[in-house]
Amino acid sequence: MMYGWIGLGNMAQAIIKGMLAAENYDAKTILAYNRSQEKVTRFEKEYGIVGCHSVEELLDADVIVLGVQPQQLEAVYAQIAGQLKPHQIVISMAAGKTIAQLQQGLNHQLVCRIMPNINAIVGASTTGFASAPELTNDMKQAVRAMFEAVGSVIEIPEEQFDVFSAIAGASPAFTYLYIDSLARAAVMEGMDKGTALQIAASAVLGSAEMVLQSNEHPWALVDQVCSPGGTTIQGVTSLQNNHFASTIYEAVQAVIARDRVLK
Repeated sequence: MMYGWIGLGNMAQAIIKGMLAAENYDAKTILAYNRSQEKVTRFEKEYGIVGCHSVEELLDADVIVLGVQPQQLEAVYAQIAGQLKPHQIVISMAAGKTIAQLQQGLNHQLVCRIMPNINAIVGASTTGFASAPELTNDMKQAVRAMFEAVGSVIEIPEEQFDVFSAIAGASPAFTYLYIDSLARAAVMEGMDKGTALQIAASAVLGSAEMVLQSNEHPWALVDQVCSPGGTTIQGVTSLQNNHFASTIYEAVQAVIARDRVLK
């Protein structure tokens, strides 16, 4: 299969790099176009992929990825609508744009939405995937395989995509903030920042693995850490008293509200 990329931002770079590292993809099957030809040239040199000087040069690809911002989609529609072949799969990474909107704009039915998160850069993305009913299982598996090269892929109903964008797309920023806050608290107590960051990040990583592997409810895991009258229960109670949970709920709702504005 041939894979065409329109737009070469940080996410596109992470996914292309992951695909090539997975060794299931030949660099010469990846075609790439960007408005900045300087970036195209850099990708050619760094990854050995095929750079294109125009969108038209990659329109023979079996899979075309729209790695552009939502506000840039209209310009892409103008370039490729009416030129797509019936077998081609189009993947959009544009936030807020529905499958129906994409099908209409592209005048094409084989469309799906993908939302990776920034952790794709280290091969640990949690990627949401929703597709038009016209895609076959084999087509969906071809799409999944591309993004499994940079982490896990979860197929979800499209009507839940805005929720996914909040709890997987935006939450890394929340988690980075949490890790930094833990580390800064340790710095206040005399620990150097580098050591504190390593400890905090490692603890968060281990806690996530516990949730995924233990099959226990997170609150049951909280209870396991909290000894009666101990130190941890004091911290947990402080978080509850300071509206930790409701602050997270409000942050998620703010992301969802913004996502819906972009539609």
